[in-house]
Amino acid sequence: MSLSKVTGVFILLLICGCLVMDNPYSKLPPGPWRGVLKLDLDRALAEGIARETKVREMVEFEEVTEGQLPFNFEVKYIGEDSFYLEIRNGGERIKLDDISFSHDQATNKDTVIIRFPAYDSYLEAIFEDKVLEGRWVVPSRGTNYVIPFVAHHGQGHRFTTLQKPPITDVTGRWECQFEIETEEPYPAIGLFKQEGNHLTGTFQTETGDYRYLEGSVQADKLYLSCFDGAHMFLFEGKIHPDNTITGIFRSGSHYLTSWSAVRNEDFALAHPDSLTYVKTKDEPFAFTFPDANGNLVSLTDPEYQGRPKIIQILGTWCPNCLDETEFLVEWLDEHPDLDIAVIGLAFERYDDPSKARKVISRYREKLGITYPILHAGKSNKREASKQLPMLNEIISYPTLIFLDRNNQVHRIHTGFNGPATPDYSLFVEEFEETIHQLLDQPGI
Repeated sequence: MSLSKVTGVFILLLICGCLVMDNPYSKLPPGPWRGVLKLDLDRALAEGIARETKVREMVEFEEVTEGQLPFNFEVKYIGEDSFYLEIRNGGERIKLDDISFSHDQATNKDTVIIRFPAYDSYLEAIFEDKVLEGRWVVPSRGTNYVIPFVAHHGQGHRFTTLQKPPITDVTGRWECQFEIETEEPYPAIGLFKQEGNHLTGTFQTETGDYRYLEGSVQADKLYLSCFDGAHMFLFEGKIHPDNTITGIFRSGSHYLTSWSAVRNEDFALAHPDSLTYVKTKDEPFAFTFPDANGNLVSLTDPEYQGRPKIIQILGTWCPNCLDETEFLVEWLDEHPDLDIAVIGLAFERYDDPSKARKVISRYREKLGITYPILHAGKSNKREASKQLPMLNEIISYPTLIFLDRNNQVHRIHTGFNGPATPDYSLFVEEFEETIHQLLDQPGI
């Protein structure tokens, strides 16, 4: 056959759709991907093994996931060479468009770096044969905090492709206890929605919620996970015939604990306003901390005199803080004429103040934050409490402190029940009422 005829046949095959190009895109192939973070590689520490053994004995639980945390994302193209990733956690979608490539001449392989928009973290991986293999890196947590991961193109399931009939529907509200292997377990509310084998939901604690979780129910086992660039949550539970659940919860590479749950539609946690308080009510709130440029800012500065204020205690590494920050940014945008000041106090993981201020600046830029965020210190809660000695303690990031025109504390709201929870609407309602009171107005 002549060369011209061969070429003609090739073109005809393309037109007829009989010949499919393996990857017509110049970068990552589009469509669904399934990623897995490997949390179990750092369990070799003696203390970790001892705790893990105690946890497993406490709940008599044989873990199936073995520290393999799955998450889903999709590669979406908006042009021939322009694309982004979209991570999925239940109803949440996280867009990642800060993506760069490099080519390793030694291995002749492509390396991709995918940065998260607000957090100081990134995925770094080798791309080959429709597989991404590499690591998730969090610089602020030190050079040793690296989590291996692998992702496969074309896979849309989260935990398993199995469809074992569930023994029950876990939809509803559950009274939960975490760290039941310790002398001081902490309470939580489990909120689940099950549709067949598919499971979504979250856990609310007294310091915040575990945001958007997604997973599966298979026979008498349930699985939930979340990866958002800051937190890695992995839950596994066994559903017992008496309508209780026991299981294991992993967070990050080192934390493992047990949890239990029983149905209780009436179970409630302590009110967020009852946890953090001022030691002396008549003492004005006060602080002086540097902004992102190193300039000292104080509540006694002229621009804050005689104005009600919202003080946001946060960390740029904290997902609940991100949810609260997005709320504040939107609320301020909708109420530009109100004479109320907002100041953020960021407690960061970096020891180097210049690095801390750098991530704060990036955080403000990425989220479009118009109010100042000051660098108040390290993220350790005990150390953070020392920076604000007028408080009994800081027990949660985030915490909102509402001050009147004389810098007297009007209200302190600990934690944040975000949009993944049914209590979010109640938070908004109480927030609006507090603003009315501070401004001495009947309504906004």
